[in-house]
Parts: sequence; C-alpha cells; structure tokens
Amino acid sequence: MATEQHERAFQKQGAVFLGAETSRKNAKKRYTRDCGLGFKAPAEAKNGTFVDKKCPFTGNVSIRGRIFKGMVISSKMTNTCVVRKHYLHYIKKYNRFEKRHRNVPVHVSPAFDIKEGDIITAGQCRPLSKTVRFNVLKVVPNLVFGNARKQFRLF
Repeated sequence: MATEQHERAFQKQGAVFLGAETSRKNAKKRYTRDCGLGFKAPAEAKNGTFVDKKCPFTGNVSIRGRIFKGMVISSKMTNTCVVRKHYLHYIKKYNRFEKRHRNVPVHVSPAFDIKEGDIITAGQCRPLSKTVRFNVLKVVPNLVFGNARKQFRLF
C-alpha cells in the first residue's frame, strides 16, 4: 500500500491490516465510508493514498450535531481552514434583525482541494484540537469576484 508519508511516525489506517497484502490477493487495501446525512464520500477519498485519522470518510471521526454552510476566508493552516459563518441576530427592542458573523476553524481532509472564497458545508464532530470541532463534508467552488470576506448571503 503506497501511502503519502509526511510525518516521522509511520501513518496507516487503523481498520486496514497491512500484512494482508502478502497473505491474500483480494485483501482490503483502503478503508472508506460515507459519513451519513446524505453526504457521499468524494472519489479522492476512495481512490487516494492519503492517511488522515481525522477525515470523516477515511478516519475515525463521526459527524453529529450541527451542520452549517460558510465561506472559506483562510486556508493557510495545514489541513485546517477558517470559515466565515453568517447569521442574523434578532433585536427585540427594534423588532429587527442585524447581520453578524463568526470565524470557525474547520478540519479539511486531503480529499478536498479548497481555496479562499469556496463555499463549504461543515459538520460537527468531536474536538479534533484546541479550537477545531467541525469537519468539511462538501465543497462548492468559488463563484464570487472581489473580496469574499464582505459578501453576506451567498448560500
């Protein structure tokens, strides 16, 4: 099994026995699954060689709780992006809504190729690090020209 090894420790999927290549011809080479909720695993997760234990399609992370859409505003971190999440807050005194936003760090599986301005769908999972509690489930490429940070209702 040719995997992309970028770490000092040998990276492997927990559900796959690597010694099976010598013992059986039709041995299982890669573990993949759909994360549920109608989200299908991308082709890169099924055919790729990456190893990511925090990926919802090839790793040991289940998606439960909240799901939201947002725009990627930064993808400079390794396997993590910052997503701008828009929402409306009701002001009871004036009987009106005001626009607000929150920047949410989201884990990005190597199965996805994201850029700034892309619209992503993220699902809640267990805590993956100090600040990351969401995982990318779907990516829609950028359709906006100009500053993506200032757009409010794109999705």
